[in-house]
Amino acid sequence: MDRIIKAFTFKTEVYKEVEGDPSFTTTAWLIVAVVSFVNSLGSLSFDNFVSSFLAAILNAVFAVVGFALAAYVINFVGKSVYKADVSFEELVRTVGLAYVWQAVGFLGILGSFSVALSCLVAPALFVGAILFLVSAMLAAKEALDLEWMQTIITVVIGWVVYIIIVAVAGFVVSLLGLGGAALFGLF
Repeated sequence: MDRIIKAFTFKTEVYKEVEGDPSFTTTAWLIVAVVSFVNSLGSLSFDNFVSSFLAAILNAVFAVVGFALAAYVINFVGKSVYKADVSFEELVRTVGLAYVWQAVGFLGILGSFSVALSCLVAPALFVGAILFLVSAMLAAKEALDLEWMQTIITVVIGWVVYIIIVAVAGFVVSLLGLGGAALFGLF
Protein backbone atom coordinates (compact mmCIF):
# COMPACT_ATOMS: atom_id res chain seq x y z
CA MET A 1 0.00 0.00 0.00
CA ASP A 2 2.93 2.31 0.74
CA ARG A 3 4.15 1.92 -2.85
CA ILE A 4 0.71 2.70 -4.26
CA ILE A 5 0.55 5.88 -2.18
CA LYS A 6 4.01 6.84 -3.42
CA ALA A 7 2.86 6.28 -7.03
CA PHE A 8 -0.20 8.48 -6.43
CA THR A 9 2.01 11.20 -4.96
CA PHE A 10 4.64 11.00 -7.73
CA LYS A 11 7.49 9.81 -5.52
CA THR A 12 9.69 8.64 -8.39
CA GLU A 13 12.04 6.65 -6.16
CA VAL A 14 9.28 4.04 -5.81
CA TYR A 15 9.76 3.03 -9.45
CA LYS A 16 13.45 2.31 -8.92
CA GLU A 17 12.48 0.33 -5.84
CA VAL A 18 9.96 -1.89 -7.66
CA GLU A 19 12.16 -2.21 -10.74
CA GLY A 20 14.70 -4.09 -8.64
CA ASP A 21 12.15 -6.13 -6.65
CA PRO A 22 11.24 -9.35 -8.53
CA SER A 23 8.73 -10.23 -5.81
CA PHE A 24 6.63 -7.22 -6.90
CA THR A 25 5.91 -8.67 -10.36
CA THR A 26 2.80 -10.55 -9.24
CA THR A 27 1.60 -7.51 -7.31
CA ALA A 28 2.03 -5.33 -10.41
CA TRP A 29 -0.09 -7.75 -12.45
CA LEU A 30 -2.72 -7.74 -9.70
CA ILE A 31 -2.73 -3.94 -9.69
CA VAL A 32 -3.29 -3.90 -13.46
CA ALA A 33 -6.08 -6.51 -13.27
CA VAL A 34 -7.92 -4.97 -10.31
CA VAL A 35 -7.56 -1.39 -11.54
CA SER A 36 -8.70 -2.43 -15.04
CA PHE A 37 -11.83 -3.95 -13.52
CA VAL A 38 -12.47 -0.95 -11.23
CA ASN A 39 -11.96 1.38 -14.20
CA SER A 40 -14.42 -0.68 -16.25
CA LEU A 41 -17.01 -0.40 -13.46
CA GLY A 42 -17.04 3.33 -14.17
CA SER A 43 -19.09 2.61 -17.29
CA LEU A 44 -21.78 0.54 -15.52
CA SER A 45 -25.34 1.24 -16.51
CA PHE A 46 -27.96 0.64 -13.87
CA ASP A 47 -30.62 0.36 -16.58
CA ASN A 48 -29.07 -2.88 -17.83
CA PHE A 49 -26.84 -3.85 -14.92
CA VAL A 50 -26.12 -7.51 -15.79
CA SER A 51 -25.14 -6.73 -19.37
CA SER A 52 -22.97 -3.77 -18.42
CA PHE A 53 -21.33 -5.73 -15.58
CA LEU A 54 -20.38 -8.54 -17.99
CA ALA A 55 -19.13 -5.93 -20.45
CA ALA A 56 -17.01 -4.42 -17.64
CA ILE A 57 -15.43 -7.83 -17.04
CA LEU A 58 -14.69 -8.27 -20.76
CA ASN A 59 -13.28 -4.74 -20.99
CA ALA A 60 -11.04 -5.42 -17.98
CA VAL A 61 -9.71 -8.61 -19.60
CA PHE A 62 -8.96 -6.73 -22.81
CA ALA A 63 -7.29 -3.93 -20.81
CA VAL A 64 -4.94 -6.43 -19.12
CA VAL A 65 -4.10 -8.00 -22.48
CA GLY A 66 -3.55 -4.52 -23.91
CA PHE A 67 -1.27 -3.63 -21.00
CA ALA A 68 0.77 -6.81 -21.53
CA LEU A 69 1.18 -6.12 -25.24
CA ALA A 70 2.02 -2.46 -24.60
CA ALA A 71 4.69 -3.49 -22.07
CA TYR A 72 6.06 -5.99 -24.59
CA VAL A 73 6.21 -3.33 -27.34
CA ILE A 74 7.82 -0.78 -25.00
CA ASN A 75 10.37 -3.41 -23.99
CA PHE A 76 11.02 -4.41 -27.61
CA VAL A 77 11.37 -0.83 -28.90
CA GLY A 78 13.48 0.24 -25.93
CA LYS A 79 15.87 -2.67 -26.35
CA SER A 80 16.06 -2.88 -30.13
CA VAL A 81 16.03 0.81 -31.05
CA TYR A 82 17.66 2.46 -28.04
CA LYS A 83 19.64 -0.46 -26.56
CA ALA A 84 17.89 -0.10 -23.19
CA ASP A 85 18.96 -2.56 -20.53
CA VAL A 86 15.49 -3.59 -19.35
CA SER A 87 13.48 -6.76 -18.98
CA PHE A 88 9.78 -7.25 -19.61
CA GLU A 89 9.25 -7.95 -15.91
CA GLU A 90 10.96 -4.68 -14.91
CA LEU A 91 8.61 -2.77 -17.19
CA VAL A 92 5.60 -4.63 -15.83
CA ARG A 93 6.62 -3.79 -12.27
CA THR A 94 7.21 -0.08 -12.86
CA VAL A 95 4.45 0.75 -15.33
CA GLY A 96 2.09 -1.66 -13.55
CA LEU A 97 2.50 0.39 -10.40
CA ALA A 98 1.87 3.59 -12.34
CA TYR A 99 -1.34 1.98 -13.61
CA VAL A 100 -3.01 2.80 -10.27
CA TRP A 101 -3.98 6.14 -11.80
CA GLN A 102 -6.40 4.30 -14.11
CA ALA A 103 -8.62 3.69 -11.07
CA VAL A 104 -9.83 7.27 -11.51
CA GLY A 105 -12.01 5.86 -14.32
CA PHE A 106 -14.34 4.52 -11.65
CA LEU A 107 -15.63 8.07 -11.20
CA GLY A 108 -17.40 7.59 -14.53
CA ILE A 109 -20.11 5.69 -12.67
CA LEU A 110 -21.29 9.01 -11.22
CA GLY A 111 -22.46 9.93 -14.71
CA SER A 112 -25.08 7.19 -14.43
CA PHE A 113 -26.86 9.16 -11.74
CA SER A 114 -27.18 12.51 -13.48
CA VAL A 115 -26.20 14.40 -16.61
CA ALA A 116 -24.94 17.22 -14.38
CA LEU A 117 -22.59 14.79 -12.66
CA SER A 118 -21.37 13.61 -16.07
CA CYS A 119 -20.38 17.17 -16.87
CA LEU A 120 -18.41 17.39 -13.63
CA VAL A 121 -16.83 13.95 -13.92
CA ALA A 122 -15.57 14.33 -17.49
CA PRO A 123 -12.87 16.89 -16.61
CA ALA A 124 -11.81 14.77 -13.62
CA LEU A 125 -11.46 11.73 -15.88
CA PHE A 126 -9.40 13.79 -18.34
CA VAL A 127 -7.10 15.02 -15.57
CA GLY A 128 -6.80 11.43 -14.27
CA ALA A 129 -5.79 10.25 -17.74
CA ILE A 130 -3.12 12.97 -17.96
CA LEU A 131 -1.81 12.08 -14.49
CA PHE A 132 -1.66 8.42 -15.50
CA LEU A 133 0.30 9.35 -18.61
CA VAL A 134 2.77 11.37 -16.53
CA SER A 135 3.10 8.56 -14.01
CA ALA A 136 3.58 5.95 -16.76
CA MET A 137 6.30 8.10 -18.37
CA LEU A 138 8.13 8.45 -15.04
CA ALA A 139 7.86 4.70 -14.45
CA ALA A 140 9.02 3.78 -17.95
CA LYS A 141 11.91 6.25 -17.79
CA GLU A 142 13.08 4.58 -14.58
CA ALA A 143 12.90 1.11 -16.10
CA LEU A 144 14.34 2.01 -19.52
CA ASP A 145 17.09 4.37 -18.29
CA LEU A 146 16.80 6.40 -21.49
CA GLU A 147 16.76 10.11 -22.23
CA TRP A 148 13.35 11.76 -21.98
CA MET A 149 12.71 12.02 -25.73
CA GLN A 150 13.64 8.37 -26.26
CA THR A 151 11.39 7.36 -23.38
CA ILE A 152 8.48 9.40 -24.73
CA ILE A 153 8.80 7.92 -28.22
CA THR A 154 9.07 4.39 -26.84
CA VAL A 155 6.09 4.74 -24.52
CA VAL A 156 3.91 6.42 -27.15
CA ILE A 157 4.50 3.52 -29.53
CA GLY A 158 3.57 1.05 -26.79
CA TRP A 159 0.47 2.94 -25.74
CA VAL A 160 -0.76 3.22 -29.33
CA VAL A 161 -0.91 -0.59 -29.21
CA TYR A 162 -2.82 -0.38 -25.91
CA ILE A 163 -5.32 2.15 -27.25
CA ILE A 164 -5.97 0.05 -30.35
CA ILE A 165 -6.63 -3.06 -28.27
CA VAL A 166 -8.94 -1.25 -25.84
CA ALA A 167 -10.81 0.40 -28.74
CA VAL A 168 -11.23 -2.96 -30.50
CA ALA A 169 -12.39 -4.47 -27.20
CA GLY A 170 -15.01 -1.76 -26.77
CA PHE A 171 -16.20 -2.31 -30.32
CA VAL A 172 -16.39 -6.10 -29.85
CA VAL A 173 -18.20 -5.78 -26.52
CA SER A 174 -20.70 -3.34 -28.01
CA LEU A 175 -21.31 -5.64 -30.98
CA LEU A 176 -21.77 -8.71 -28.81
CA GLY A 177 -23.97 -7.10 -26.19
CA LEU A 178 -25.44 -9.30 -23.49
CA GLY A 179 -25.49 -12.42 -25.66
CA GLY A 180 -21.78 -12.14 -26.38
CA ALA A 181 -20.97 -11.43 -22.75
CA ALA A 182 -23.00 -14.43 -21.62
CA LEU A 183 -21.33 -16.60 -24.24
CA PHE A 184 -17.92 -15.47 -23.04
CA GLY A 185 -18.93 -16.46 -19.51
CA LEU A 186 -19.49 -20.02 -20.67
CA PHE A 187 -15.83 -20.42 -21.46
